Amino acid sequence: MKYLMMTVSAIALGVPAFAGSIEQPVDDSVFVPAPPPEEPMRADGDWTGFYGGAQLGYGDVTTDGAADLDGDDVIGGLIAGYDYDFGQFVLGGGIDYDIASIELDDADTLESVLRLKARGGYDLGNGLLYATGGWAQATADELDSSDGYFLGAGYEHRVTQNISLGGEALFHQFDDFDDSDIDIDATTLQARLSYRF
Repeated sequence: MKYLMMTVSAIALGVPAFAGSIEQPVDDSVFVPAPPPEEPMRADGDWTGFYGGAQLGYGDVTTDGAADLDGDDVIGGLIAGYDYDFGQFVLGGGIDYDIASIELDDADTLESVLRLKARGGYDLGNGLLYATGGWAQATADELDSSDGYFLGAGYEHRVTQNISLGGEALFHQFDDFDDSDIDIDATTLQARLSYRF
């Protein structure tokens, strides 16, 4: 009994010593807050506003009627316009002026194309997918100039708050070019660079 009491006393005296010597594990990991989400390229999420820039690409021209001619070469020029963003859809108008030197089988040369255009498209955030069309006037070296129309489609993508890059494909039709009994078809594929105000 004496030994039992001594053993219990020793255990009782040792418990506080062990209890005080047991240390809780320390979490050495450092709390790092998650980075804030990146702001969208367009803080206002809006395509509304004026733009201006340049375009450059390829033009393919064919004729039929009194003469069957064709040619292709580089075409490019200046662009300007205004868009209004209705939320999901964007409507706008613009003007393009392209210069070219597309020889038509050494018989004539397409020198320029002027366009007044309307466009409407779908707002994809930083992207704009659109259809376009309007009035066009082409000028040739021998045949002078004539009015026609064009239809096409394009895509524009905002790479910064003010800079956008895009591409556009247009089909042009000029019937009875300058009363010559020659119909001219022209297809253009161009890359566009715009500064949006």
